[in-house]
Order: sequence, then structure tokens, then C-alpha cells
Amino acid sequence: MNSSDPELVGWVSEPNGRGTLGLLTTCLTTIVLCTWVVIHPRVYQSESFATCHKLALLAKTLLAPEFIAVEGLQEWAQCRRMVEECSKYTNGEFKLLHAYYISMLALRYRTPEGNRVVWPNQFTWLLEQGAIDWRRDYASWGLTEKQIRDKNKSDSITKLITLFQVLWFVATCIMRAANALPLSQLESMTLSYIPLFAITYFFWWEKPKDVFAPTVVDLPPMDLEQLIKFESMALSDKFDYVNAQKTYWSIWDLTPRVLEKEEEERESRKATQQTRPGNSQQETPKSPTFGEAEIRGEEGEIKARKDIVVAHWDPYLYNSKTIRALCSLFGASFGALHLACWNTAFPTVAEKWMWRSSAFVSIFSLLAFMHFEKVVLCWNGVITIVQIGSPALYFASRLLMMGEVFVALRAVEKRVYETYDVADYGITL
Repeated sequence: MNSSDPELVGWVSEPNGRGTLGLLTTCLTTIVLCTWVVIHPRVYQSESFATCHKLALLAKTLLAPEFIAVEGLQEWAQCRRMVEECSKYTNGEFKLLHAYYISMLALRYRTPEGNRVVWPNQFTWLLEQGAIDWRRDYASWGLTEKQIRDKNKSDSITKLITLFQVLWFVATCIMRAANALPLSQLESMTLSYIPLFAITYFFWWEKPKDVFAPTVVDLPPMDLEQLIKFESMALSDKFDYVNAQKTYWSIWDLTPRVLEKEEEERESRKATQQTRPGNSQQETPKSPTFGEAEIRGEEGEIKARKDIVVAHWDPYLYNSKTIRALCSLFGASFGALHLACWNTAFPTVAEKWMWRSSAFVSIFSLLAFMHFEKVVLCWNGVITIVQIGSPALYFASRLLMMGEVFVALRAVEKRVYETYDVADYGITL
């Protein structure tokens, strides 16, 4: 070791000031509280799928909080549009709370086979058609603010404790910087979560939390044509009935992608216009791509299997340069805040450069991934390598940094455990 290198220490006990156990407790408590408060899962009819969905959101929030923040933004934007569309049929009484409640699949309708989801676009259509009257039906549909808030399991005490813990943690980090005392890698990572958790919680401020039982209603009378139209607007049948869901793939998704249904309907109308007799602009049918493997029906017709959508921007957000710039800034902030311990001593030089390079890789790989409006599992040359490779690099860098924050505790710069006067009288929940 060079004489100018800082002194490194291993486990440090508590009684004489900051210790390793206190450092671990403070950081992990802050992360767990923030994660618990910020997660707002959708409603499932199956208890096992509901549990798996919540665990999947927990894993996604810890591994990639930027993705949760973007999903929160997309759901907020989608619900805002739903409020605008529904307000003219409800005399302005349809609020963001109602939009979130329906968007999280908490409204179902009875059928002989079982309960099915009322999707946001279906509810809007029912209002447009006059099939339901808001003033007359909203209470019987369980859509009064009181009814929805009664189902909300959000805990004010937990929120207050979380707020206090976060403010205390941030203040401690600022005071350490003001006193020229280094942060540990674990503190740097914990600090990185806080802005993204705050942003996500802002978007979900009105969203109900941990609603276990959906509201089940009877559909209003409709003729056959209306009923066929209504059912065709469903985004998916995977969440209908108790045993309808066969795969756990969808537990990773948070928001119903109404935008994909709208895109599908536009493509369908476009295809119908192109195939009309006398249309000179008919396109030559193309061969299925790698992600659209051929499937032959009973009569020999060729169908194309839908691609698996990995990520899809809301086009309204994607086409807004301001919002995309803000999303890029928020996305880059997570990796950038890890660099707060750039000058912190590491057990080895290799670990120091692994940490620094992983932070940069997480920043640029995420920015590359966010550049694409839609990412599907479909071979399209070099673009596909970038689309799929960038999130792979991101998660690899995140796992490396998450591992390093604990491995590095075996040899930490001694000054990490030094305290200042104010901290001696602090409280850590």
C-alpha cells in the first residue's frame, strides 16, 4: 500500500460512533421503506398471481427504479387523458383517482363464465355511448371517492416514518459532504434511489394502494352489435376469470398498454382500407419476421404470431421533446449519483474502476434503451442487438454495483466512520 493511500478498516463496532451495523441498518431501512411506500400493484383475482406481481415489482424497483419511474409517468399520462375524455360525460366529476382505479384492473363485470376486466378504453366507450349514466350509476359501480378510498391500504404512519427517514438520510449525506467526509458505496447507492422514488410517488399520489378485491358490476343492457364492439375493445383476456392466467410473464407489467390497442386498431383500419377492391395501393404480403413465426390455421391460411413487447413508450410522451429530456435526466441521475463516491477508497484498484465503469455503463445503456419508442423480441439486424443488448448491459452493471456495495464493506476507508457534531445527536429509525 502506498503511504498516501487512506487507511482501510473492516467491521467497526457501534459504541464509539458510526459503525458498520448502523450503516447497514440506516441504508437498508431507507431503501425498504421507500420501496414499500412507492409500490402500487394492480388488482388480481388470483392470490398467488397478486403475490408474484408484488414481488416482481419489488425486484424491478430495486434493480431498475428508472423503469418504475417511467411506468409511473406513462400511467399518469394515460390516466390524465382518460380524465379529459370522461370529464365531458361526467360534468367534470371523473377524477384521477377514478382513472387509476379502473387502470389498475379494479373494475370487473359479471359474465356466465366468470368476472372479466373493464378496461379504461371500454369504460370511456360506455360513457360515450350513454350506456351508463355517471350521476345515476357511479355509486352502484363502486366509483364514489369514499368507496375507492375505503379499499386503499395506504398507511399514513408508514408514509410519515418514510418521509422522516429520507429527510434525515439526505441531511446526513449533505452534512458529511459539507464536512469533507466520504460516503460509503452503500450510502451512495441509497441516495441514488431517493429522487426516483420521489418522482414515482408524485405520479402515483392519487393511485390506490394494495386493493385486494375488485369491484364487480353488471353491464348495462346492450344490443348484440354493441356487446361485440365492447368485447372487441378488451386489451387482453389474461386477467379475466380466476384461472384465466396461465403464464407468469405478465406479472412484470404494471400498466395496461391502452396505446397498443389503439395502435392495433389503427393498423387494422389501415389494412382494411388497403385490401378493399380497386385499391391500387395494396401491399405485397411480407414474410413473417423472426418474432412473427408462421402459424397455419385449419384452412391453410397463414397467420402471424404477435411479437413479445419488451417496452413501449406512450407515443404522446415519446413525441414530446421536453418529457423525453426530463426522462433522460431522471434516468441518468441514478447512475450519476453512484459516482458521488468517486474518490472513496475501494478495497482494490480493480473494484474502484469496476464501480466507476459500471456507473457509466448504466447511464449510457439506459439512455440508449430509452431512445427506442418500441422494443420487441424480433430480429431486425444491428438495431435489435442495441435494443436488447442495452438493457442487458444495464442490468449487468446494476448487479455488479449492488454486489460491490456489500463486498466493499470488508475494507472501508476509516474516515467513512468518522462523525461530526450534529450526527452525534441524530436518530435513525
